[in-house]
Amino acid sequence: MQGRGLILSGVGLLRVRIVALAVAIAAVLATGTWFALTRASAQESAGHNGTGGSQHAATRPSTVSAEPLRVVSVSPGSGSGVNGANPVRIVFSAPLAADSPLPELSPSIAGSWERGTGDSLQFVPLRGFAQETVVKIRIPGGPAGVRSASGGLLGQAVSVRFRTAAFSTLRLQELLAQLGYLPLNWIPATFSGVAPTDANAQLSAAYSPPVGTFAWHHGYPRELRTFWRLGKSSLVLTGAVMAFESDHGMTMDGIAGQAVWTALLKAVARSEDNSHGYTYARASESSPETLTIWHDGRAVFHSFANTGIPVAPTTIGTSPVYLRYTFQIMRGTNPDGSTYADPVSWVSYFRAGEAVHYFPRYSYGYPQSLGCVELPYDAAKQAWPYLTYGSLVTVAAP
Repeated sequence: MQGRGLILSGVGLLRVRIVALAVAIAAVLATGTWFALTRASAQESAGHNGTGGSQHAATRPSTVSAEPLRVVSVSPGSGSGVNGANPVRIVFSAPLAADSPLPELSPSIAGSWERGTGDSLQFVPLRGFAQETVVKIRIPGGPAGVRSASGGLLGQAVSVRFRTAAFSTLRLQELLAQLGYLPLNWIPATFSGVAPTDANAQLSAAYSPPVGTFAWHHGYPRELRTFWRLGKSSLVLTGAVMAFESDHGMTMDGIAGQAVWTALLKAVARSEDNSHGYTYARASESSPETLTIWHDGRAVFHSFANTGIPVAPTTIGTSPVYLRYTFQIMRGTNPDGSTYADPVSWVSYFRAGEAVHYFPRYSYGYPQSLGCVELPYDAAKQAWPYLTYGSLVTVAAP
């Protein structure tokens, strides 16, 4: 009886130790660390209770739960006036896994995501975003979102929006001068040249112009300079844009929208210079009335001319040529209310209803027209090739 009682006491003690060991394992598991209980460990416990036995050890690697991933910064951040050619850079709290999903850009453009220094990721565009474009950056989160190298997940998606700036008027002037559409040269600083065929560099310069200086062509009258404003809209710039639009089959509104910029950057890359030169014309109402034309810095034309009579005067001021005909039937209303339909030749309209053209008169040099600038036939034929689209025509008071 005493022997049996000892055996039962040994079994009871073994059970107590096993329970204690189970509690200890549960406590360790609660801390997030896993251990494998080997058969040898169990036998070792049994051996301590007098049962003995061989020992075999087997190990399994331990793993630690990863820290959640965070977005530290996004550049450019939410805002406007952004240079759309610059890279998009995102900094995370840890490096991303090699096979992690990548952020998304909308609108989508050509380029590539590249790993930067440390924990950063950046999108390098082949050619950046156009002007005044709203761009959305979406960084996916959750189980299917971006993931760190240690397995940490971004808790939820992160979205950032920014708006690109308008292209620079100064850069527009630089490029038009470079292509010969302005009566000025543009000379870039030696350290600020932009390769014509580097599309993204040209786009970046459209947002942030390189340093350089403008120099006027010699030979034009000084009054032409009064129609120019550096880095701002002006009559000279409007006329140059119209000339460029005409050469590239675009609507001539003198406004440099996205279509004009796209064509302009292509023209720079291809060295498609202005083939017809730069023209400025001045009709003087001083007696005798005359028309003078300067082309590529030289006075190339001078003739007597007729401007409008007092009841139908020619508008004083300056405007660009917007419509041209070698011949047309010009229709309108006379001061007495009757209508006319006159055949005219070599017509260059520079303002609504007002044009430089041939009209037969007995003499020229004083007010006779109904608002136009009239020339003799041979003179009008000579003047017409110079008065191309966008050419500025000034009508000057006596």
